[in-house]
Amino acid sequence: MSWKIEGRYFENCNCNAPCPCTASLDLGADNERCTPVLAFHVDSGEVEGVDVSGLSVVAVADAPQVMTEGNWRLGVFIDAAASDEQAEKLGAVFSGALGGPMEALGPLIGEQLGVERAPIEFASEGGNHRLKVGEAIELEVEDIIPFGSESGRPARMVDIFHPAGSDVALGRAKSSRAEAFGMQFANQPGSSGFSTAFSWAA
Repeated sequence: MSWKIEGRYFENCNCNAPCPCTASLDLGADNERCTPVLAFHVDSGEVEGVDVSGLSVVAVADAPQVMTEGNWRLGVFIDAAASDEQAEKLGAVFSGALGGPMEALGPLIGEQLGVERAPIEFASEGGNHRLKVGEAIELEVEDIIPFGSESGRPARMVDIFHPAGSDVALGRAKSSRAEAFGMQFANQPGSSGFSTAFSWAA
């Protein structure tokens, strides 16, 4: 059966803004290890006949400086508000098991750190993006508005390879803390962030 989901996405990592890895995965990160938090909220969607609207999925990773080398360590949180059936379908989409953009990242994952259920609070509007995952993660990112911009629209990076989409708005963290799956880090204010709307189907 087919599936389709649409929603909003934002992320933060420990690189300086903007993150070179987002321009291309074969560019080295600013640090020896890259520690991104990737937050997805499904505004509307159905996976194999199961409605998954209104639910969130958050991935936490630890990757080498050059991300195309693979051997990423990855843990995933699925919204505690999801039923067991919804969680199963979301897990299949975000693992790449049902195809779609996440399937392309599969070969880069060296160690799956597990999947946990947790309350997820996700907000993304007006250029501000906030995330809270239980007691494990707190994150706030704001879009970067170019100096002198008359439109007030954020700076963007386009024509890139990214599972959320090929066009993302540049941002920077206001605060960032994560303690999950054996990883613990607090990315500095001003560290890199991105946001976009996503639409996936397979």
